Amino acid sequence: MDELVHLDLADGVGTITLDSPHNRNALSAQLRRELKERLDSAIADDAVRVIVLAHTGKVFCAGMDLKESRSADADAQGVNEFPALLEQIWNSPKPVVAKLAGPARAGGVGLVAACDIAVAAEEATFAFSEVRIGVVPAVISVTVLPRIDARSAHELFLTGETFDGSRAAEIGLINSAVPAEQLDAEVQRYTDMLALGGPGALAATKRMLTARPAAGMSEAFAEMLELSAQHFAGTEGQEGMRAFAEKRKPSWVPDSLR
Repeated sequence: MDELVHLDLADGVGTITLDSPHNRNALSAQLRRELKERLDSAIADDAVRVIVLAHTGKVFCAGMDLKESRSADADAQGVNEFPALLEQIWNSPKPVVAKLAGPARAGGVGLVAACDIAVAAEEATFAFSEVRIGVVPAVISVTVLPRIDARSAHELFLTGETFDGSRAAEIGLINSAVPAEQLDAEVQRYTDMLALGGPGALAATKRMLTARPAAGMSEAFAEMLELSAQHFAGTEGQEGMRAFAEKRKPSWVPDSLR
């Protein structure tokens, strides 16, 4: 069986590519399994500083594979696997950047929302199409709702209306919508900036961003003071401050950015 998801490494960037254009990169059982495996590999590889989630073909991801989802078997439907994939991306200690040259639908939008940063071509389209086939965008709401404003969520989840990259950026679903010919450069702009951050600092900052808020301001300050002190005194923080004083790049910066 041909591989549907590829992992390539260059200059600290691990690019995971969905390569199932025959079904518009739908989240089939094989694609879900291979995506998890490639994410596991990229997260475990110290040479990978940033992960990019990209695609071949005209469509980023059409959502769940409806042929399989008609099965009564929960495993075939991805009931457990898909939430685990979204959580894996959301909690990845390494920043994950989504790169969309084409449409995302339903579960595909959930993948986009799980990523830390998302960049799309202006003509890429999005839709929460679940209600139009009589189902609920329940699982993806866990990653989507923290990204977009409530008024847009009600409108787009309930209507299933298709919207473009510019609207997606306006409501916070993606970070940037650019002309198609600028997509590669815009993604590289983000990956270059992310690779300048200390690996440990990036992982800790991600945990901070997604953590449940403390009960009160005093507790929040206490937690953040402890986190700050740990990293100021840590090996990575000390190296970063030495590098700043010596007017050089820290040791973790890839050679291509020095």
